[in-house]
Amino acid sequence: MQRRQRGMSAIGIFMVLVLLVFAALIGMRVTPAYLEYFAIKKAIASMTQSGELRGGTVADVRKAFDRHQAIDDFTAIGPQDLEITKDGGELVISFAYEKRVPLFYNISLIIDFAGSSDPSRAKRRAD
Repeated sequence: MQRRQRGMSAIGIFMVLVLLVFAALIGMRVTPAYLEYFAIKKAIASMTQSGELRGGTVADVRKAFDRHQAIDDFTAIGPQDLEITKDGGELVISFAYEKRVPLFYNISLIIDFAGSSDPSRAKRRAD
């Protein structure tokens, strides 16, 4: 009676390793872009929740964002890239940008980021 072999061949193991390396490469390249995005969102959230900008002008908001940018060290957007509006007497700070992440050779990944101090605006802005 002939026994059937089970398991992966060397080619199968190689293909799985190639896929794992490719996934790890993408993860290592994309993670800094998302960390920067979360730092920007955190800066805007802390600016709006702290109350330091109540009754402030657009220039005050931009200066506060510049301070947060210097502390958190993000460069994707600057104070001039913020869209600052008033909605019902409350400041709403929005932003949108795209980040190009080079993967290898001439292949890049483009990620669109958008956020707002008003969550309903962030979704509309990303569309």
